Amino acid sequence: MDEQDIYSVIGEDGFRRLVAAFYQQVAQDDVLRPMYPDDDLAGAEERLFDFLVFRFGGPPRSLERRGHPRLRMRHAPFPIDRLARDRWVQCMGRALEQANLPQDVETKLREFFEATATFLINRPEQPPASELRSPEQ
Repeated sequence: MDEQDIYSVIGEDGFRRLVAAFYQQVAQDDVLRPMYPDDDLAGAEERLFDFLVFRFGGPPRSLERRGHPRLRMRHAPFPIDRLARDRWVQCMGRALEQANLPQDVETKLREFFEATATFLINRPEQPPASELRSPEQ
């Protein structure tokens, strides 16, 4: 299946189920929730929905409303480290399961989400405390 065919298979309803299931988790998550403004969780949900619809072959509302996605630039203000990336992928993985999408669609979306989440890491991993040395050592 080509990525651009996903919208024609699951439509807006499939993306709505996916995004709603994801943000239900984000609202309760101790790592992800602090990255979202208190008054804009619904707005973030709508922006992700529009982006995914556009990215996977649907109407270009996201492009019309916000321009080029510029994902790294838009996510730069948020501290995305390996923990945040992994939590995001974990929540989206559960959302994929809850959305009950066709297996080939789920596989394609999972691959996209994992690669994109890794691409958006913008904070280096901290070495374990046991590997830190004081200047006199």
